[in-house]
Amino acid sequence: MDKKEENTEEQVVNPWEVSSSGGKIDYDKLIDKFGCQRFDQSLVDRVQRLTGRPPHVFLRRGVFFAHRDFNEILDAYERGEKFYLYTGRGPSSEALHLGHLIPFMFTKYLQDAFKVPLVIQLTDDEKCMWKNLSVEESQRLARENAKDIIACGFDITKTFIFSDFDYVGGAFYKNMVRVAKCVTYNKVVGIFGFTGEDHIGKVSFPPVQAVPSFPSSFPHLFSGKDNLRCLIPCAIDQDPYFRMTRDVAPRIGYHKPALIESSFFPALQGENGKMSASDPNSAIYVTDSGKVIKNKINKYAFSGGRESVELHRKLGANVEEYGAGRMLTGEVKQRLTQVLTELVERHQTARSAVTDEMVDAFMSVRPLPNMFN
Repeated sequence: MDKKEENTEEQVVNPWEVSSSGGKIDYDKLIDKFGCQRFDQSLVDRVQRLTGRPPHVFLRRGVFFAHRDFNEILDAYERGEKFYLYTGRGPSSEALHLGHLIPFMFTKYLQDAFKVPLVIQLTDDEKCMWKNLSVEESQRLARENAKDIIACGFDITKTFIFSDFDYVGGAFYKNMVRVAKCVTYNKVVGIFGFTGEDHIGKVSFPPVQAVPSFPSSFPHLFSGKDNLRCLIPCAIDQDPYFRMTRDVAPRIGYHKPALIESSFFPALQGENGKMSASDPNSAIYVTDSGKVIKNKINKYAFSGGRESVELHRKLGANVEEYGAGRMLTGEVKQRLTQVLTELVERHQTARSAVTDEMVDAFMSVRPLPNMFN
């Protein structure tokens, strides 16, 4: 489906745009359209049984709500087979907002629960092409973003972070070429909606994001382990990349990567879109002070409160979290401010301890001898 067709629908969800003219994102429609599966309670229970630890709050509350073949990952794990995790970040801004942190917080839980290695791709090349940044600025932002990612607490003995500008080549590039040969121009236009106005760099990018799904792209980590499965935690707007990847994978001799996909962290103004770096007032940044967080929530956050205290007490709010009407808008905002301020301040403390030497260590091409322990 091309962009023109997709924009006539009620909602647009792709790697570069998330919007809904009909209100909040309809995730059931998205599941039907993309062809993924709903993450149900039986899978949550199974994760708890296999890992021996409580499921993450993002699983319990349905933030990660959809998947592709996650059950197969659990089947393999139950047979004693390991897998690896792959997630990423497009470094387009100096600081991350809370929506950017969601996949990393959850991936940290998966790494700890399943005791598996992780590769994190920084697509500095993508942002150079899409955001009209210079190569040098994209690389600088990648390193800055890496500090925020490391601050989430990843295990350096099980984690490899790489920037595309630094790492692409060798076995990684060979896999890119294998993927590129399998995807026609018409196919990539159909998946991503590219037009004649888009430069060829955009058309050539999808294989770059596809091939970290294949273990042979990392010979320093997975030499001789070409049968290793890959699990990708990501937001659902990244699904088009991996639909393409899953279509190609068996044709070039690899397992299809499995996905576990999250809903969007809503903008402060409500659920019609997601937190966006392009609108600072829609987002809480990990660099925001407690005062800034409080001001943003009080001024911009959509609460669902009724027009008067009497109506609110009688009808309840227009959101499920305090729909019974027992909490007033001000009380909800005060609680939200407290929770987010604590989270952000905790992150700021962790990030202040991340040095350039630590970034170099996470990004160094090295074996990870204890990655499955």
